[in-house]
This record gives sequence, structure tokens and C-alpha cells, in this order.
Amino acid sequence: MVAHLVFDNHCLSAQNRTTFVNIVDHVLLLHIGPIHKFKLSNRDFLATSDIDRWILHLSRSSIKEFILEIWKGNRYKMHSSVFSCQDMTHLELFNCLLRPPPTFKGFSRLKSLDLQHVTLAQDVFDNMVVRCPLLEKLTVMNFDGFTLLNIDAPNLQFFDVGGVFEDVNFKNTLNLAVVSIGLYEHVCNYQRRGPPGSSSHLLKFFAHLPRIQRLEIQSYFLKYLAIGTLPAKLPKPCLVLNYLSIRISFTDSDEILTAVCLLRSSPALQELEILVRPEDTTCAGTVNFQLDDNWNGPIARLRRVKINGIAGTKPELEFIRLLLLGSPALEKMTVKPASVNCGWEIVKKLLQYRRASVHAEIIYLDP
Repeated sequence: MVAHLVFDNHCLSAQNRTTFVNIVDHVLLLHIGPIHKFKLSNRDFLATSDIDRWILHLSRSSIKEFILEIWKGNRYKMHSSVFSCQDMTHLELFNCLLRPPPTFKGFSRLKSLDLQHVTLAQDVFDNMVVRCPLLEKLTVMNFDGFTLLNIDAPNLQFFDVGGVFEDVNFKNTLNLAVVSIGLYEHVCNYQRRGPPGSSSHLLKFFAHLPRIQRLEIQSYFLKYLAIGTLPAKLPKPCLVLNYLSIRISFTDSDEILTAVCLLRSSPALQELEILVRPEDTTCAGTVNFQLDDNWNGPIARLRRVKINGIAGTKPELEFIRLLLLGSPALEKMTVKPASVNCGWEIVKKLLQYRRASVHAEIIYLDP
């Protein structure tokens, strides 16, 4: 008995004139027993009426994993019967429009939700998260229809998001361990500094993440975290954060200070990856402060550092110098410049810098 069904471009051959629709219809008609996994991903298929029929058929089975990838055409409006599949543990949708019926109360057994290139209203997204009490993994990419990421999920362990949004709010996320987050649209026009005592986006972001172990800050999200009054250090340190990846602009003093705050608040950090965002002339500023005044202390457990895309500017090199001085356990630092034009000057500076670790190895990679 076959309980896992996958229909993609490999189902068709040049020698066989059977259509994709006929293949799926034939398999579902002759299939005996439950269907635990159903995946539909054909790059040339557009017949939404056939998809409606297949989803209706699946809703009568004990479907546990449902994957639908629509590669062409407009967003497919998800058939309402999918929202009645209460045995589902994994749902993955690509290029779909979600409008659940008013009777939808969530997926009581869903553990993994992956939504990419989707459209859904704000209340639909909020309910989709909060009404999946067992949700452990959530991925949301390139979405529209809502701008607030309200994450209320007590069992959530993995969160990956990228898109254009206004704010992200965590609530009841004490088990969240891995976060990868990217803001695709920059926030240069946002108010960068609030009045004295105003809340910081950085503080709000980490307030409900006591068990975070891996954090990836992509695109312009570090600029978002820099909004508000930045603390020198988080009031509650990230005690188990051991991997940090940040995309940063070294033309922005607020972003640099935010990165320093994260480093000072991560006593268990072992791996650091820095991806330098090319200078954006529309929001570039002058970095005119001394990093030494804000660093104040070693990163005791940091072992490996990767730095990619530096141009050899003074703030970049100063940041590297302080990393070398403040990392007594450092084993390897890999540096890759943005171009060959600045490579030799960077090498000369790296050779001059003192290191807190006698075992630190600096590896220079050609761009």
C-alpha cells in the first residue's frame, strides 16, 4: 500500500501521451487505503478546477502532509475543503490565496507550516498561527495581505520569515530556538531615535526569546532592530545563543551599535557570520564614534568568525580589530573582501592587529 503520492514534472515523458491530469486522476481512482502525504508540483500545470477536485478527494482521507506548489499564473484560491483536514501535521503552499471558511478553527495537529508567495488577510494569518497549538516550525516568505507578524505559538521552535512587513511581535514563544528573519524593504525613512526612555525594537524583539540558539538577521532587519533608544546591553542576556549571522551596513552607526549590543549580550556565542551590505547612498551616514567605548568586554567563547564583503573602510577594520582583541578563544577568522581592489590593504591591516587568542588563524579568501 502506497501512502505517499508525489506528482511533479517527472511524472511525464516524451514517449507517453498521457496528460498530467489523467495520471493524477488514475492514481487517485485506483488508490486503496489512506493517503498520508500528497505533493503536487508541476511547473506547467494551471488547471485549478482539477486541483479543487483532488483536494476534495484528499479531504476524505486521513491526509497528514499536503504540499501544493503552483509555479505559473495567478495565486490559486485554496479549496475550502483543505481546512477540514484535521489530521494534517505538515502544510506547505506556494503561490496560493487563503480564505478559510468562517467555521475554520485551526489545525489541531499541525506541526509544520510553510507559506511562500501567499496572500492572506491579517486576521487569517493571526488565527492560522494561534489556532495551531502544536506548531513547531513556521516559514513565511514573500507574502501580501498583511503587514504585522503576530507570533503566538507556545511550541514553536523554528521561525523563518522574509518579506515586507511593518512589525514583528512574539508572544508565548519561550521554546523558539532558531530564528531567520529578513526585511526586504529598507526602513531608512523610519524614525531612528525616539525620545529618551522610548522602547527599543531590539528589546522588544528579544523579550520573548529566552531559549534562542541560532539567529540569522538578513537584509535590512538589523536596521529595524536599531530603531528606538539602544541599550548598551540587553537586560536579559541570550544565554544559549551560540550562532549569530548578521547583514550589516558599516556606514550606519546605529546598526554597528546594535551589532555590538548583540555581541555583548551573547556570552555563549561560538560562531559569528558578518555579511556586509553594500553602502546605500540614500541612507549612508558618517560613523564618527569610537567603538572601543561601546565594546567593553570580551566575547569569551567565540571560536569561529566569517566576514564577507568588506571594502576595507575604517569602521569595518575597527570592528575586526576589536573582535580579534576581544575573543580569547578564537580559532579561525575567515575574511573575504568585496573586490580585489582593496584586498592587499586589508591583508596588511590584518597582519598588524593584535590577537587575544594565540591560536587564532586568519584566512584571507580572494573575492
